[in-house]
Amino acid sequence: MSILGVASAVFGVADLEEHRRFWTDFGLPLLHADDSEAVFGLASGSHVVLYRHGDPRLPSPDPFPGDGLKETVWGVDSTEALERMAASLASEVDVRRDADGTVHCLCPDGQPIALRLWNKRPVVSETSPVNTPGHYPRFNQHRIWRRRAIPKTINHVVFFSPDYVGSFEFYERHMGFRYVDHSKGTGIFARAPGTFEHHSIFWVNCDLPIAPDHFKFMHIAFGMDDIDEVMLGANIMEARGWKNASMNSSGGISRHRISSAIYYYCDMPGKAGEAEYHADTDYLDDNWVPRAWDFRFGSLLWANNAPPIFRGDNIPWDMTFDADRSSFEPFRKAKPGKGKVEGKLAEITSEDEHAI
Repeated sequence: MSILGVASAVFGVADLEEHRRFWTDFGLPLLHADDSEAVFGLASGSHVVLYRHGDPRLPSPDPFPGDGLKETVWGVDSTEALERMAASLASEVDVRRDADGTVHCLCPDGQPIALRLWNKRPVVSETSPVNTPGHYPRFNQHRIWRRRAIPKTINHVVFFSPDYVGSFEFYERHMGFRYVDHSKGTGIFARAPGTFEHHSIFWVNCDLPIAPDHFKFMHIAFGMDDIDEVMLGANIMEARGWKNASMNSSGGISRHRISSAIYYYCDMPGKAGEAEYHADTDYLDDNWVPRAWDFRFGSLLWANNAPPIFRGDNIPWDMTFDADRSSFEPFRKAKPGKGKVEGKLAEITSEDEHAI
């Protein structure tokens, strides 16, 4: 299976105390904190790690200005798999090793990553059956009464990439990531080979009008049991003063069509990106057939506040199976630099980013 998912998400931040308060309110258990770091743990064994800017444990040089996720540490299930991937990466990029065997490198798109042996823990999770008018498996019983949101896993990370096709193919070539879905001109969804969640990583096209022209962190998603946990989390975060103000959090609770997931973004302090409550996503394995989508059709099934470009009844039902990856070709880059986007992609504004 090799890569089992995100073992650690390592953040660089200016205000350590404010970020610690954010993640505590978000629902992550605090394992350790001092003047230089804060470490949170999830049921799966994943960690969210906060360091102050300039800490020697952060990648150098800094991959992008400001607060955000500076290094993604992927968990590997065996020494043999770790050594195989380290050798493969070293054939293309510079690789360095820590004393504990952790492998670090910089991807061609500018993303710092690490590979580390990881004993991923099984997660105990429960949700209430869903009743419908013709099918009511929750008979003579009420739904689970929850007190708050408790994230269980890190489901995925999302980054802007100056060459999103190349970013995916680098991950596939050296670490065996699986192609899952392509939102044409917007980005590629890929799954780590040892996971079943719809995607472990999504690269967003830097050529879009709302995107930076360089690698940058966008958001990180946490697996929740159900929509009740998502909404409890949303209510608690707002009640504790975490007001969503960024262009990527304006749509409220929503559901993607492309992955079926219910989601809600919370703005991190310091304009660091968004933390996502994420529930009821598709789960899949290597029998899955990848698909290519019109971005407006794939992005949203519904939203509390649908961004402008996703409104209306004239959005084409555009999805095709894409096992041969023919959808990649119009978006493949032969050289670095900002490329041209056309049609509806060129009309995307900051108000639309929430659904991408």
